Amino acid sequence: QGGIHAGGVNLMHLRAEQIVRHGVVLVPEGRQVFPELSVLDNIRLGAFLYPQDVEARVEEMLGRFPRLRERLHHRAGLLSGGEQQMLAIARGLMSRPRVLLLDEPSLGLAPKVIAELFAALDQLRRENMTIVLVDQMAALALSLADRAYVIEGGRVVAQGTAAEIAANDALAKAYLGAH
Repeated sequence: QGGIHAGGVNLMHLRAEQIVRHGVVLVPEGRQVFPELSVLDNIRLGAFLYPQDVEARVEEMLGRFPRLRERLHHRAGLLSGGEQQMLAIARGLMSRPRVLLLDEPSLGLAPKVIAELFAALDQLRRENMTIVLVDQMAALALSLADRAYVIEGGRVVAQGTAAEIAANDALAKAYLGAH
């Protein structure tokens, strides 16, 4: 029940490209890069609705994710999981979103790569990007979040500021793996 609105527009029955035009972009679980295309081509694909100044925006993404510059002409399918996640986020950012939806970005990544990825997400947050993050690594997600929602069985069972959720002992035991 309910709806999804951005800028006063109901997005529920729009096609994907229409939703992107309204500033909402999803970086899906599993990254879903185009494995046979180069890193550069994957990044450029994110600009398909906004082809102006593509090369300047590619350069911005390479500055944001320096690991990608080293692999720019490699096939995306040969990247590590963390590099593929960075590539998927860079591709999403190429469409100039107002809201970036991230589904399980830390899934299957090494701790060092997760730290690097979340540092990049924190930088986006400081640049006033609205990020909706769904991640089972709750403590890490809370470190980045302003607001948090705990969902169980498709229902919101708790909500509040990230600090309130993190400080709630009962929630920490039940959902955050605290002892």
